[in-house]
Amino acid sequence: MNTPPPPRTPARSLRVAALTSVALLLLAGCSSGDSSLGSGQGAAEADAAGLKVALITHGGEGDAFWELVQKGAEAAAAKDGVDLTYANDSDPAGQAQLVRDAISERVDGIAVTLAKPAAMKAPVAAARAAGIPVVGLNSGIDAWKSQGLLEYFGQDESVAGGAVGDKLNGLKVKHALCVIHERGNVALEARCAGVKKSFRGETENLYVEGTDPEAVDAVLTARLRQDPGIDEVVTLGAQFALDAVESVKAAGSKAQVATFDLNNDLVTSIRAGNVQFAVDQQPYLQGYLAVDSLWLYRTNGNVSGGGVAPVLTGPAFVTRTNVAAVARFAAAGTR
Repeated sequence: MNTPPPPRTPARSLRVAALTSVALLLLAGCSSGDSSLGSGQGAAEADAAGLKVALITHGGEGDAFWELVQKGAEAAAAKDGVDLTYANDSDPAGQAQLVRDAISERVDGIAVTLAKPAAMKAPVAAARAAGIPVVGLNSGIDAWKSQGLLEYFGQDESVAGGAVGDKLNGLKVKHALCVIHERGNVALEARCAGVKKSFRGETENLYVEGTDPEAVDAVLTARLRQDPGIDEVVTLGAQFALDAVESVKAAGSKAQVATFDLNNDLVTSIRAGNVQFAVDQQPYLQGYLAVDSLWLYRTNGNVSGGGVAPVLTGPAFVTRTNVAAVARFAAAGTR
């Protein structure tokens, strides 16, 4: 895989740093006490100053999940002294244009989601051709290497879906409804496919328009009324699980609710027993690692996973028995 090299420290800067080090040694009487403050550390600090990074996702406006991703990215940027720009567009063409805009702005690194990999292939290639390192997060675990990204941070959605299927088997579920809130999103499709692969009962997918909460409720309520045999609703986002709880009540259904992803409101719902469990992929961590990895690459040439393996941030099950352990982090807005 061809990857853009990290920037080199200009030769003049090295000469100046070297002369400065010599002068310090002479002033200290050739003491070794100050030699640790030589050119290596100074060069890294100089390279890190003013790095511009663009985080570009397919997240919709007002989505609590993506707010966590952004919050983690901002924490890493503050630690590293990075100038971070966050941009998002749920339309793949719009997201692709945001990547092209970042290239035009000559950023030092781009972190991007690959929910619709085909749409992102050309802009990612353009970034690499411009010498801009690109890392992936959250979506596109099957596409990041083929598109030449340096690293990937996220959850293997097929594995996570399989784990949910196993969990449902243990709960003696018979008929699971997997609610997909964004048609064509490879990560969401992989989750439901994973559930179906390992779950021994009946699995069906229900497609809804996630940007319209009222429509989601109407479609889900109608389906539950049509088939009283559905005994589990699996949603793919925390806010949809909360909606599903209300839909189950409205339909007079006996179905239980489980979900992927976590937020503070869902923690409360798990504690109350309204939602059985959540699969936490740690979005805050995904945003944090994506930005921090670009800083590490630019300043020290580091590549997490060696550029051949993804860095997994999930899945982790949060249930009523262990929810207290993550409650304070959720309340702080980091889980």
